[in-house]
Amino acid sequence: MKILIHNMSNYYKAFLLMSIITLAGCEKKLDISPYQSIADDKALLNESDVQVTLVGCYDGIQSAAAYGGDILVLNDLIGNTADINFTGTFAGLSDAYQTQMTADNSFARDTWIAAYNTINRCNNVLSAVDKVTSSTAKKNSVEGQALFLRASMFFELVKLYAKAVGDGDYSANPGVPLILTPTGNVTDADYPARATVKAVYDKVIADLVKAESLLPTTNGNYATKWAAAAQLSRVYLMLKDYAAARDAADRVIASSGKTLNPDFTKLWFTFINNGGATPAEYLFSMKVTSQDGTNSQNTYFGRTIGTIPGTAGRSDCKIKAAHIAQYENGDVRKGFFVLNGGNYYTQKHLDRFGDVAVIRLAEMYLTRAEANLRLGTIVGATPLADLNRIRNRAGLPSLLLATLADITKERALELAFEGQKLIEAKRLQTPVGTLAWNDPKLILPIPRREVDVNKNLVQNQGY
Repeated sequence: MKILIHNMSNYYKAFLLMSIITLAGCEKKLDISPYQSIADDKALLNESDVQVTLVGCYDGIQSAAAYGGDILVLNDLIGNTADINFTGTFAGLSDAYQTQMTADNSFARDTWIAAYNTINRCNNVLSAVDKVTSSTAKKNSVEGQALFLRASMFFELVKLYAKAVGDGDYSANPGVPLILTPTGNVTDADYPARATVKAVYDKVIADLVKAESLLPTTNGNYATKWAAAAQLSRVYLMLKDYAAARDAADRVIASSGKTLNPDFTKLWFTFINNGGATPAEYLFSMKVTSQDGTNSQNTYFGRTIGTIPGTAGRSDCKIKAAHIAQYENGDVRKGFFVLNGGNYYTQKHLDRFGDVAVIRLAEMYLTRAEANLRLGTIVGATPLADLNRIRNRAGLPSLLLATLADITKERALELAFEGQKLIEAKRLQTPVGTLAWNDPKLILPIPRREVDVNKNLVQNQGY
């Protein structure tokens, strides 16, 4: 498959980029010449090679087109004319906002490329994980991290480029190619067809279940067993397996040691106000520093505010007053928008070097609440207790009764502009602007360059 060998030199660049992630702030220059000439058959000879390549996996997932922000931005922007006034000049994003994408959409192309390049790096790690021999714990951690990162990319791909679960037969609908071995020299095997949506989800679940069993409970800024459990909760929720989603969320809440930050406003400005420290509520995030990392949410949602040093952004995504009006009076989240130049901007993404929050603990409480309510169960806490925990943190009074509408509204407001808008609409089967939740225009095109090269790829409807 062409995408997996596109810029294979990037795989070797991962060795160079390890300094950015692991030695940020170090002034010593690396001697990069040996890594530029590593051959395929000598790239992963020992444990050190495998660990450096794992760093390359994180570098891949951190790219602007992946969890560096674009995956999240696309989810919030596609068809979202109710909440956002997009005034940017990038045609690819403008077309996504207006649901007028073509097969040549640059953002759809680049996200596909970034995801599969990351998957290929993970496959390289997994193919050589037996070379990690210093300890069983280290080997388990390396394998678990690679599985988590690979599963996360497949999960994002199948949500963006395939029909949602509930839209027809997901055991027959085309998903995305499942590439599970490293790509080297091109053969017919490198031009696979799209696996079914069900097959992709099955593999994502299998990888995440294994990752949760292998990963450590703490791992610095890298993936932990709680990140895997939280991602599993998301996957099960998409599949409407509410019991499994509830139980995974409950494991995170009960055992991760993570806590809700008592002040919602302190969850952001991680560089400006927190000295670069990652909030304890984050279960998985992308680290951004002045030396490395990308935060596309800042690029498109941010704006330079003269009274807030350290802010930046293109001012492309202006938040409509209609969105802000959805918050109750007294909700601190309602005040977490800044009026500047006649337009509102979310303060979540003003920080130029702010972390990209992929999954937060608050989501787990809301998932547990929704799943318990749907099932009529009380695992961990009552739906009302979990709902009120999030409301109280936002400065709102407790409700006396929890309804599904209350929980889904709270979820929408709590996670607003964190990359969940489109996927939540598909999950809940609610309209996106004037389009039905399952309109083909809400599915990204398979990049034209991929279809042109791989005749086994079937294009999505309308492209």
